[in-house]
Amino acid sequence: MSLNLISDPWIPVRCADGSQRVIAPWQMAEPGIERPDWPRPDLNVACLELLIGLVYLADPPADVEDWDRRAAPDPARLREKLAAFAPAFNLLGEGPLFLQEMEPLSGEVGPLDMLFIDSAGANTARNNADLMVHRDRYPALDPALAAMSLYTFQAFAPAGGAGNRTSMRGGGPLVTLVDPGQGLWPLIWANVPYGQPASVNSLPWMRATRVSDKGLETLPPDGALFGPEAFFGMPRRLRLVADAAGVAGVIQKPSGTNYALWKHPLSPYYRMKPGTEWLPKHPRAGRFGYRNWLGILAREAKSEVAELSQSLRDWGQRRGGGAVIVAGWAMDNMKPRDFTLSVEPFLDLEPEAEDRLVALILGAEAAGVALRGALEPVLAEGEAREAEREAFFTATETRFAAHLADLRAGTDPREAWLRDLQVQALKQFDALAVPGIELRVTGREPNRRKPTDKIRGIEAIVKARKDLGSAFAGYGKQGKAIFDALLLPVPEKKGKAA
Repeated sequence: MSLNLISDPWIPVRCADGSQRVIAPWQMAEPGIERPDWPRPDLNVACLELLIGLVYLADPPADVEDWDRRAAPDPARLREKLAAFAPAFNLLGEGPLFLQEMEPLSGEVGPLDMLFIDSAGANTARNNADLMVHRDRYPALDPALAAMSLYTFQAFAPAGGAGNRTSMRGGGPLVTLVDPGQGLWPLIWANVPYGQPASVNSLPWMRATRVSDKGLETLPPDGALFGPEAFFGMPRRLRLVADAAGVAGVIQKPSGTNYALWKHPLSPYYRMKPGTEWLPKHPRAGRFGYRNWLGILAREAKSEVAELSQSLRDWGQRRGGGAVIVAGWAMDNMKPRDFTLSVEPFLDLEPEAEDRLVALILGAEAAGVALRGALEPVLAEGEAREAEREAFFTATETRFAAHLADLRAGTDPREAWLRDLQVQALKQFDALAVPGIELRVTGREPNRRKPTDKIRGIEAIVKARKDLGSAFAGYGKQGKAIFDALLLPVPEKKGKAA
């Protein structure tokens, strides 16, 4: 049993005519191929990263002129350039193996489930607590699926107990990929960073592992933010175990490569304050919408502490337009919560329009805070009020998209957006507060014991609604926050008549 990930066909793809094929990597440049077609979305996203990494490894553009000159697909050239790396891309057998410890590992053979970020951990299985995601989902894998799962695990590796390193972007990093919408090759080429061809020896499994049990850190190449290893990192020390049925297990040892100060070109970054270390962004659980755009698709208001991915910044200088694939595992420490996969517009706005876009998002955030606060006499603190705030953003998504079109057309939609936010906030408040208002009791569930409590409950709701309405007119602390976020002048306070 053997598989070479450069020369052999092993990647399932979906074609423009709806058919399916299995291709070798160099065939990504053939016409009519739309996308990878693995059985899991995280494998598909990782496969795109792998293909981008292979082009960056073997034949990257030197600069924007070279990128533009070579945008037309050339399968024959790509096949020739990748062929030099074939000896490093065997999955099984003797010698150096793809993304695996250089020397064979001895020890207990673990289940293949460990290669999947959403599998039950060893402790969960021991406690018989794997209720939502069961153990032993993958008793064996064919070599192709094992290869893709291994790559995905090394690229997105979460915390895994003592000594088991996360990926160079931490567990389940956020990925942003430009998609021009013209098939697989244009997507891959749109995201390949500038650089020079690397050598086989630049791959980490072609040398002894930099074991990190004594605090050893692996830094980017001198004078660079990243190198080929950004796409082929090895935070975990692994060795696949195969039998006649396929890949049957994996051996793991602790203290793999500990990456520090790398900036992966396909992920956005942030830092706590200017001058501190850049950290990779991670998705939050739940739906990805416009409220999540800042620092991921659009610049933050404080741009010195957030940076879009290199891929998005390069695309803005190359051609612009198209869409952005946003993906990644939302993690709670070692526990996966859900997988984000969303397609959003590429925001190629003029500076003034981008300032206003930032203002629209910040204004909605301030409005959501005002709504959540106004619901105090209606809903208990915690998840119920936070769910209403999430519903507020979802309900305003369509109007936000319309105002994005206004910005692209050169008009200023901020005042219209303020009215949209007001209508939605009051609508949600009334839907929760008005039904059964005569039974409301401040701070408790409705009861009929004290009429004065009912009166105070009704008064609290009436006041909360009045204050919410005033906020959207620019009054009070919440009103100032909304207007400041929208960069609109706060109304003057009404003074006494002379």
